[in-house]
Amino acid sequence: MKYTIQFVQTETDGSAENLVIKKIERLSRKFQEIINADIFFKEEKDTHGKGKICEIRLSLPGPRVFASSDEETYEAAVAETIRDLERQLAKKKGN
Repeated sequence: MKYTIQFVQTETDGSAENLVIKKIERLSRKFQEIINADIFFKEEKDTHGKGKICEIRLSLPGPRVFASSDEETYEAAVAETIRDLERQLAKKKGN
């Protein structure tokens, strides 16, 4: 599986990058059909959300799977996004 990580209009955060790599690799062992993961970290300056956004788009046979979360830290955003992806993949695998 390949993955691409981008920090959009924010500084690179090594701990968030390492965490998402570890979690994506674990996810790909559980769901072998994942081909590619595009990971985006963004920081919102407005007051509507919590500010740290993680978006992950997975390529696999069939339609792509996408999840995003807005949390206080990148680590929390990664954890929430991965949980959402796991739910979607488990549901898709059950079909």
